[in-house]
Amino acid sequence: MRSQVNVNHKVFKSLGIYTQMMMGKIVVIVLSPIGQRRANQFCKKFYGQDTKTGGKIYRRRGLLDEIPHIKLARGVVIVSRENAPEVIRFIEKFGAEFHVRDVVLTPEDEAALRRANRR
Repeated sequence: MRSQVNVNHKVFKSLGIYTQMMMGKIVVIVLSPIGQRRANQFCKKFYGQDTKTGGKIYRRRGLLDEIPHIKLARGVVIVSRENAPEVIRFIEKFGAEFHVRDVVLTPEDEAALRRANRR
């Protein structure tokens, strides 16, 4: 039996068959405790913002423009385990409430994070 070492995967044994499942982090952000003005600043810097000036549209890039992620709902994103510390530090800097849990990624999630990583 070969030993498998890969910090991004957990190995599960099911009916004598080994499969690898990629793990990610789900991050749930609650902005209500920091107030509306601070929440707006957070969203602009976290998600980025499209702005219109003189008929032209510009993109102000946010943290998630640089990090592969899947946005599930308002304030809920999935990121890779490698990028989770950077996201957590950013949220802590703003003093927002948040919850982080490990999540098993579906094949579609894995593909989406891989595609986003190539940009």
